[in-house]
Amino acid sequence: MTKILIVEDDTDINNLLARIMRQQGYEAVQAFSGTEGKLRLELEQFDLMLLDLMLPGMKGEELIREIRRTDPDLPILVLSAKSALEDRVTVLELGADDYLVKPFAVEEVAVRVAGALRRSARRQELMQTEDGRQEDSEERTGSREQENGKRRPNGGQSLRFQNLTLDPDRREVRVKGQLVSLTAHEYDILYLLMQEPGKVYSRESLYELVWQGGYYGEDNTVNVHVSNLRKKIAAADPAEYISTVWGIGFRMARN
Repeated sequence: MTKILIVEDDTDINNLLARIMRQQGYEAVQAFSGTEGKLRLELEQFDLMLLDLMLPGMKGEELIREIRRTDPDLPILVLSAKSALEDRVTVLELGADDYLVKPFAVEEVAVRVAGALRRSARRQELMQTEDGRQEDSEERTGSREQENGKRRPNGGQSLRFQNLTLDPDRREVRVKGQLVSLTAHEYDILYLLMQEPGKVYSRESLYELVWQGGYYGEDNTVNVHVSNLRKKIAAADPAEYISTVWGIGFRMARN
């Protein structure tokens, strides 16, 4: 059964979230402080975490940092009364996958959780498939790499743009040969843009394709992830790689 960790110090809200999760068929484990949440994560395996920010013991932001040091893949959905843009930006930059402002709608929580679990499962399936293909390929042809842009033995296609190379078989991105560490969503956005470098993707379409859910017009999630992506690429090469098409969305920069 899918196991959800709820870290929320308000007993009524924690119980409400647990009830929503159980109604959706998930197992809900409750923690009422940041330190209790951290202990639960050390003792058990979870499929997703619902997290408040203003917690006793350990703040939500600190808990996200701790988690991302060892687990880049656990979906983290933040629910907080902090509604300022800078708070949302900070939390997403730390590695949270989604952000909901309190008070929240029961239906929206359920939909966001289902979407995050679906994306996580899809990533795991893709990684397992790629690992299996790579092992089979190495047994047959060895671990040699082919030239950029040519079909890999395990079925992936390397993409290249200026000094940036994306290897979907390994989910690796390199700029001038330097490995760039991206979150799952940052990688997915870049992969979409590089597949069709001349195409302009709207924020709505990127959200729906990457997050696999309905777009909320006031949500700044896409902008934050694109901004983080630009910063990480710029650390290896200051040239422009992703352009903003004002009023529309994003595309790969023109050479």
